[in-house]
Amino acid sequence: MRRRRFLAALLGSGVSVSLAACSREPESGPVDIKWDRDTDARCGMVISDRRFAAQIRDPRRKVWKFDDIGCAVFWLAQQAFNEETPQTEYWVADHRTGAWLDARQAHYLPGRKSPMGYHFAAVAAPEPGTLSYTEMKQRLLARGK
Repeated sequence: MRRRRFLAALLGSGVSVSLAACSREPESGPVDIKWDRDTDARCGMVISDRRFAAQIRDPRRKVWKFDDIGCAVFWLAQQAFNEETPQTEYWVADHRTGAWLDARQAHYLPGRKSPMGYHFAAVAAPEPGTLSYTEMKQRLLARGK
């Protein structure tokens, strides 16, 4: 009888450890956003529009979520690290597909109505009128907000 209890306890603790390991966030890559519940790290607004979301994983591996690429750009400008710091990961949602793109490699369509009014939408491939990340960032920082 003792042996059965011991084996049951051992099995139960193994399952608990396995489930706990599965529930942790990954150490790299974008994480799932809880739409209409997670809030923007800069402005505090609820993230609800999948077409404009962004994420930054800092060098300490913490993920910061944003409802607009403009919020991510301005938030990052105030940090001790930037998009070029090793281990910094930076994503933006593709405006059309919702797929996560490396924000530094994405192309940006100006003039799109975005949640915080920064008016840029990301796409994976260059199109007529798109800007590079560097050009989009310069425009945002020059405009301020």
